[in-house]
Amino acid sequence: MIITRSPLRITLGGGGTDLPSYYEQHEGFLISAAIDKYVYITLMEMFEPGILLKYSRMERVTCISEVEHPIVREALRITGVDDAPALEIASMADIPAGTGLGSSGSFTTALLKALHTYRRNIMHPREIAAQACEIELNVLKEPIGKQDQYIAAFGGVNCFHFRENGSVEVIPLQLSEETLFNLQDNLLLFFTGYTRSASDILKEQDRRTKELDPAMVDNLHFVKELGVESMEALESGDLREFARLMDVHWQHKKKRSAGMSNAQVNEWYDYAMRNGALGGKIVGAGGGGFLMFYTENNTHLRQAMRSKGLRETRFRFDFEGTKVVAQD
Repeated sequence: MIITRSPLRITLGGGGTDLPSYYEQHEGFLISAAIDKYVYITLMEMFEPGILLKYSRMERVTCISEVEHPIVREALRITGVDDAPALEIASMADIPAGTGLGSSGSFTTALLKALHTYRRNIMHPREIAAQACEIELNVLKEPIGKQDQYIAAFGGVNCFHFRENGSVEVIPLQLSEETLFNLQDNLLLFFTGYTRSASDILKEQDRRTKELDPAMVDNLHFVKELGVESMEALESGDLREFARLMDVHWQHKKKRSAGMSNAQVNEWYDYAMRNGALGGKIVGAGGGGFLMFYTENNTHLRQAMRSKGLRETRFRFDFEGTKVVAQD
């Protein structure tokens, strides 16, 4: 039996510039942090030939080509698993899919890690991330970015440069110990109760970017600049400036699509800003999932959001990335 896990993530600046439709023309930049909420994959050999899959549904098939789950099917192929294996693969997660924390990328990297471990292949996090992107972006043609796969594979709090040629430069954010602890303590996540498909939300951004829509391209240029400014604020320890930039980011992010927010989310956001939040945004593609705020008055903001019926998810940063947690 092999058990692997991959962390989920929060974006701290520059989100949306990791899509090929943008970075292949202008290069992308963002800051992302892995958190201690995980997607788990369990892989076991069975006595009978075939593939048994357990996720939100169950599949039992005789060969890889019959697998309906697209990521599982392509991961089996890319890792060179024999076409007549005897494998049971199950997935579990600390947080539901469709909540903006990068669960698809975490699922793919955890699955690849399990399959490579089964095949006795030693893989660097960069190789795991690149294969996950190959599956999701190139084979399955999902209109998503590369952030989720890379932060899941590497873990930590990192800056990512997405180059025009498709390469990704990973640079750990240079945070003092005090800044790291304060950032970790003062970022709060609240679940909105809404789930959505990231690819559905990102299709409009992807299409408009490919069409060179001036408003969309200018919006992403501005968000990339905010990402660089956020990096400078974090590395200098100016967390109030970082929070202000998060708010500016959110106001511009909402302009990308009518589905980015809604009246209820806007009401909750404004209420948080009146009750101790210094800045915030929806994490991920938008449309639901988690609201994230930076505050220096945790207790008051927690009580305020609880009074609105929002559930908090407490977290710490993860610095291990995709890993094997058990093997027998």
